Amino acid sequence: MSLYLIESSLTGIVSTKEEVNQKATDIQSLLGEKEASLIEVQVSKDFSRSFFIVESENEEIATSVIKEAGISIELVKDVRLVGDELEKVKQNKEVVNYLVEWNIPENITMDQYLARKKKNSVHYEEVPEVQFARTYVCEDMSKCLCFYDAPDESAVKRARVAVDTPIDAITEILGK
Repeated sequence: MSLYLIESSLTGIVSTKEEVNQKATDIQSLLGEKEASLIEVQVSKDFSRSFFIVESENEEIATSVIKEAGISIELVKDVRLVGDELEKVKQNKEVVNYLVEWNIPENITMDQYLARKKKNSVHYEEVPEVQFARTYVCEDMSKCLCFYDAPDESAVKRARVAVDTPIDAITEILGK
């Protein structure tokens, strides 16, 4: 089974947290019929961006269910979970409220990325009000998505400075 990041917009599809949760339940049910699962969905506060993580045998199964749910797809990437265990993420108990996207420079390999992350992650301790949750790294090394629980955007930015990693985009996530 592989993990797929599916980016889309839910603008005009949902307008409340409850509607997001219902859409996620519907998608999980459809995926379950195809022996796949929705690991998580994170949605920006304004519903303009959504990030589905789907575990599936192949990309076609993962994307067909999202499309069946009436959601257009903007990006699909094969991803690797870093910094957390998949079973823990599946339990959906951890709060995240910020997503940082970083477009990884072309010359960095997965091994280099993982070594750099391991070396720099200890510096999160310098910003104790921010809790790093997990990262999804695109297998093609084009970008990564890092999820945080933080009091505000400036705290997330301080954490990224502490771990010496840039921000290409930061999105406030709709809470549970």
